[in-house]
Amino acid sequence: MPGIIEFSGTVLTGPDQESHGLWSVDGRLTFQRPEGAPDTVLSGWVLPGLVDAHCHIGLGPGGAVADEVAEEQARTNRNAGTLLVRDAGAASDTRWLQQQPAMPRIIRAGRHIARTRRYLRNFAVEVEPGGLVEAVRKQARAGDGWVKLVGDWIDRDAGDLAPSFPAAVVKEAVQAAHDEGSRVTAHCFAEETLDHMLDAGIDCIEHATGLLPRHLPRLAGQGVPIVPTLINIATFPGIAEQADSKFPRYAAHMRALWERRAERVLEAFEAGVRIYAGTDAGSVIGHGRLADEVLALHWAGLPAVSALDAACWGAREWLGADGLSEGAPADVVVCTEDPRKVPSTISAFRHVVMGGRLIR
Repeated sequence: MPGIIEFSGTVLTGPDQESHGLWSVDGRLTFQRPEGAPDTVLSGWVLPGLVDAHCHIGLGPGGAVADEVAEEQARTNRNAGTLLVRDAGAASDTRWLQQQPAMPRIIRAGRHIARTRRYLRNFAVEVEPGGLVEAVRKQARAGDGWVKLVGDWIDRDAGDLAPSFPAAVVKEAVQAAHDEGSRVTAHCFAEETLDHMLDAGIDCIEHATGLLPRHLPRLAGQGVPIVPTLINIATFPGIAEQADSKFPRYAAHMRALWERRAERVLEAFEAGVRIYAGTDAGSVIGHGRLADEVLALHWAGLPAVSALDAACWGAREWLGADGLSEGAPADVVVCTEDPRKVPSTISAFRHVVMGGRLIR
């Protein structure tokens, strides 16, 4: 059982907020010195556990994975300091993992919802437009407040990316999710898809590679964040190469989206669009790589503290999760150096504490 842990270093309760004196007592944080002596003293720069805002625990390249594989995925993320995951669609039911106190907290979105034969095989609930609204209602009831749509994919007849569903149906589906008390996010690669999603009142955009100047004031004004998944977008040239011979228009489009990836993220940041860090781990991308995504956001032009905030304090606030506050679960990571000044320090945390348990 968790005992008393003293965090003796600098406690970063926000991007520009520091304090000293934090303890974990029986798995809960307190800023009041406990009566008993600590069982363990950890020194360094203290952060709330990091957040992967686009992750697929329970999903593999072929679809659903066995429970032991899903558990190993969760453990890999936890050991790397990712202690909260917003699931962005999983083919297997991971509710049992939510009952494991030493595993990352998971906010589930149920299964992806895609157009028939317009997504990766065995990943999604596949429907035609007439079935979208009912599928959204079902997944809203099955998840933890989020629904995931596949907004676009290659249309083989057109030979290029195209929206998966008519705009009017998407709008009705988003409203249905809201009626069920869920927010909606959508996989969006192409430019036109973003217009449809913003018209529909979407709550978040995944990837957002098709961002154009006309989208930026709408995203900022409607309070719609983006999760760029830059380490996933790095795979676009390989996808284009495979598609060159059969779908040259699609291949050229994917290369163009990849070439402007950093520019688009920086433009969004400078326009006041909220940005959160997500890896898209689970199919092509390996788990435990959130630090790489944070560093990619910094490479794209975000200040180091803003890139960190995208996976830390700001991400937790967006998802309604506790940070370093009185009585919060003791989900904490400890850095060797100040991560606001030395971003690479999050690639190898000195310590990870989950629910008051010292993981390492």
